[in-house]
Amino acid sequence: MKISRYVAASAVLASAVAGSVVLVPSASAAARAAYNGACGSGYKVVNSAPVGTQGTVFLTYNSAKGKNCVVTVRNTAGAAKNMFAYLYVNGAAEPQLDEGLYKSYAGPIYDYGRGKCVDWAGGIDNQSTFTYGSNCASLKEHRVTKGW
Repeated sequence: MKISRYVAASAVLASAVAGSVVLVPSASAAARAAYNGACGSGYKVVNSAPVGTQGTVFLTYNSAKGKNCVVTVRNTAGAAKNMFAYLYVNGAAEPQLDEGLYKSYAGPIYDYGRGKCVDWAGGIDNQSTFTYGSNCASLKEHRVTKGW
């Protein structure tokens, strides 16, 4: 049975909060995708995480606008694969999500988040990485990586 990436993202975030963590080896530093500038002018990378061995998810921030942006980038573009980019700003009504079949990247997705903690994630095919409680000054973030 195939479940949507959004439901999967919610399930993994919920299990991570409960303390259940599944780890998958991360990609080597040499194989990591580079940020592609998809978020636009004024956005700088403030955090990133490998998505298994297939790519990298980037969290960017535009200090002039107070907005966060997430984009998931494959190491190598090719045939379309299931991908997603996810962003939730603490206190927001709903998370932002872009999912579908993409050849090189998913996103960008945006939300206002000046002074707020964020949860962000990316997935490529059967690998995903979720980071929650992130970029909250001195608070430590938590990361969950899962292979399906």
